[in-house]
This record gives sequence, C-alpha cells and structure tokens, in this order.
Amino acid sequence: MEDNSKPFGFEPPVDVKAAAQFLGVSPSLVYAYVERKQIPHFRMMGRTIRFRLSELDRWRQQFHVNGGIDV
Repeated sequence: MEDNSKPFGFEPPVDVKAAAQFLGVSPSLVYAYVERKQIPHFRMMGRTIRFRLSELDRWRQQFHVNGGIDV
C-alpha cells in the first residue's frame, strides 16, 4: 500500500547537516554559502534554514567540470 498522505511533487526540506552531507562539504561551509546568499535555501519560522535536494543538485551541477574528456 502506498503512502498518499503527501501531495504529489512534495519534497521534504532538509537541514544544514543533511545538505552538507549531500554536497560533500562541512556544515560551516554551507552556513557561509547561506550568509553570502550563494546557495538556494529558505527559512522556516524565522531562523531555521532548510534546503530542497533537487535545488541543491541543480546548483552543484553549475560547477561540474568535464575534466577535458570529450565523449
């Protein structure tokens, strides 16, 4: 039986620690990106910082380097 309690397309937000793990960086670096407004994020109830993994994935793809390999 499927769980239909969440609306279609709903993506649960993640915290700084989970975002850092997803990106392979330290939480302090994620906080620095947030402070400089360099990373997609939003705030819940004032100061709580949250991220959507789909937005972080698109954001980090901007920095993908092919490595000079032409396929």
